Amino acid sequence: MIDRRTLLATGLAATALPATANAFEVADRYKPQDVQISTQYEPGQLLILPRAHFLYLVTAPGVARRYGVGVGKAGLEFTGQAKIGAKKKWPTWRPTNEMIEREPQNYSKFIDNDYVQPGGPGNPLGARALYLFQNGRDTYFRIHGTTSPRSIGRSVSNGCIRMINEHVIDLYERVPMGAVVTVL
Repeated sequence: MIDRRTLLATGLAATALPATANAFEVADRYKPQDVQISTQYEPGQLLILPRAHFLYLVTAPGVARRYGVGVGKAGLEFTGQAKIGAKKKWPTWRPTNEMIEREPQNYSKFIDNDYVQPGGPGNPLGARALYLFQNGRDTYFRIHGTTSPRSIGRSVSNGCIRMINEHVIDLYERVPMGAVVTVL
């Protein structure tokens, strides 16, 4: 038989459970780590392998810092080469017109107006964004943080490369403007 003290202690412990039960921990393979890479890539270059869900920052000949990423859904992914043309802390965001047309139910607050979501913890671009440019023009593809950490290791975005916020902050500090980005 349970006494009153045990019942109260168990009840109090149970109220704390949802906070820890809902915590998300990214899989070890998607946590930043130093790995070997082909020497054909130069230090400072970014290489993204969407099918593997990894982004590599080459840090020295044959060595890279690897991060787990979420990538674009089939048909929405970016491929090719670009350069980092802008970097922003707590960036603002507005979905592209194509995103609004594809999913008006998800982006209704952006229909028929110029609303731009301010930066901050609830913004889909997360804590940092690196903007991909080709020939001096914005591609509208980004490497950015996310409010959906469970998307890391999955192909679910509208084309951008998503990272855990603390990981994109780390990357942001390491990557200079003009860095070459190759997405295979």
